[in-house]
Amino acid sequence: MPTKILVIDDDIAITELMSMLLKTHGFDVVTSNVSTEGVELAQKIYPNVVLLDLMMPDMDGWQVCSAIRTFSNIPILILSAINNPTIIASILDAGADDYLVKPVPSSVLVAHIRKMVRQTDVFENEPKKKIVPFRSNTQPLPFRP
Repeated sequence: MPTKILVIDDDIAITELMSMLLKTHGFDVVTSNVSTEGVELAQKIYPNVVLLDLMMPDMDGWQVCSAIRTFSNIPILILSAINNPTIIASILDAGADDYLVKPVPSSVLVAHIRKMVRQTDVFENEPKKKIVPFRSNTQPLPFRP
């Protein structure tokens, strides 16, 4: 099953470019140019990763991130032209998982997406039961109070 990416950006040219780029790397891409619609899509289609712009007119990236965090831990990757450490720290504290400054080389973007998917797969596939350490002998351990 291909990795599903939701791109939320108010700039249509950006969402079209991202869609085309990510599809060439085998990702299934859904886009939204309206923040509120993007939040609804995140809840309906449950993507593997959300790519999110910070500066949008109806809801900014902080609001979208907070809204998504009310119902999901989907990895959120911020793509923004803003390269300010205070802003970056603020959005990461608000629930984003990663931050890249536009323009970002496509290979770097794809590598970050794949890293986030790998990390999510590890967390979702963690054993639910307590793991008992392996013992080479089959003799029961002596009881010690």
